[in-house]
Amino acid sequence: MEISRKKLRERVLNQFKYLRTCVLARELCLLVRTNRAVLEPQDVHDMCLYISGLCKEWGCAEPSDLCRRAAEAVLTDEQKYLELCKQSCMKCGEARRPTPKKETYVA
Repeated sequence: MEISRKKLRERVLNQFKYLRTCVLARELCLLVRTNRAVLEPQDVHDMCLYISGLCKEWGCAEPSDLCRRAAEAVLTDEQKYLELCKQSCMKCGEARRPTPKKETYVA
């Protein structure tokens, strides 16, 4: 019984980290992309750097690096920013996700 509880705990902690990093990063990225027209380049830069950190914390190095590079590019070259942001989003879609397991009963 204790082994099942430990495994379930690990799954819950992993799911929490996934939601706290990966899901939050995607939601924030969507917010930035859909409201880019009303944001200043410095706003986008700061937000993208934060999102990059969330991706890195989850362990997604390549999307994190692309997002960081997009954050730098937004200050000088919007076309390059858009391309890097697109690549980062595509890589994010390929990222590993915790696989949902069947419900485990714990008394």
